[in-house]
Amino acid sequence: MDPKIEAVLAEYDARAERESVFMQSSSIEEIEARKDELLIHIGSDSAQLLSTLIKAQGAKTIVELGASYGYSTIWFAEAARATGGRLISFELQPAKVDYILSRLKQAGLSSFVEFRIGDAIDGLRQLESSVDFALIDLWKDLYIPCFDLLVPHLARGAFLAADNMLVPLAYRRSGERYRQHVRANGQFDSVLLPVGSGLEISRLRD
Repeated sequence: MDPKIEAVLAEYDARAERESVFMQSSSIEEIEARKDELLIHIGSDSAQLLSTLIKAQGAKTIVELGASYGYSTIWFAEAARATGGRLISFELQPAKVDYILSRLKQAGLSSFVEFRIGDAIDGLRQLESSVDFALIDLWKDLYIPCFDLLVPHLARGAFLAADNMLVPLAYRRSGERYRQHVRANGQFDSVLLPVGSGLEISRLRD
C-alpha cells in the first residue's frame, strides 16, 4: 500500500486504540452519549476484507452510508483508485466530513471521493447512480430503510455489506431484523461473517 495511505491509517489506528479503553468499559448509554466524539470504525479486518472484495469485483461505483470520521472512507477510496472507480460517501455531520477531507488530502485520495452531506434517507432518494458495492454502517434503525432505498440502484451482481451484526451485543437484535429483511427480499445470496463486529455480506443475484 502507498506509504502516505499507511501513515493516515496508522493515525486512525492510534486513535482507535486510545478510545478502546473507554469503549470496552462503558455501557451502550455512555457510548451513545459520546457517539459524535468517537471514531467507531469498522476495524482493520473488516476494512481489508471489504477493500479486497471491491477490488476483486472491479466495482466502479461504491457507496458508503455512514462515514463517521472516515476510516472506511480511506480504505474504500484506495480501492476505488485501484478499480478506476469512485466512492460516494454519505455523512450527516459537516464537521466529520471536514476531518475526513484533510485525511484524504494527506493520503492523496481526494479525487476519488464525493461526499453527500445530510440525512442518508434523503440522499438515497436523490441517488441516480447504479451501485456496484455499498456499506451500511450508520444508526441501526436506518439499516432497513436504507437497504430498501438502495436495492433499486444495485447493479446485477452488486455486493451490499452491513456492519455491527454481532457487536455491540445491544445491537444484535437490530442485526437479526436486518438479516431477516434481506432474506425476505428474495433477490440476494447472503451470509453472516464473524469478522470485526460482524458483517452481513449480500450479493444481488445476476
